[in-house]
Amino acid sequence: MAKKEKIDYRELSQDELRQRLVEAREKLFELRFQSTTAPLKNPHLVSTTRREIARLLTVIKQKGVRV
Repeated sequence: MAKKEKIDYRELSQDELRQRLVEAREKLFELRFQSTTAPLKNPHLVSTTRREIARLLTVIKQKGVRV
């Protein structure tokens, strides 16, 4: 399996950061919903998505952007 490209969140604009945060939160909601109805094929995606949200929030707070 190919490695995923690293994204440097610090280079993104405020709008892009907000949009990615919304998308990541929606993805986490969907994964949690799916995990309650049936076992996930890749349960590691939940923790990966949570880490992505944490990274986005960290960069947003470093830049001083209001969420």
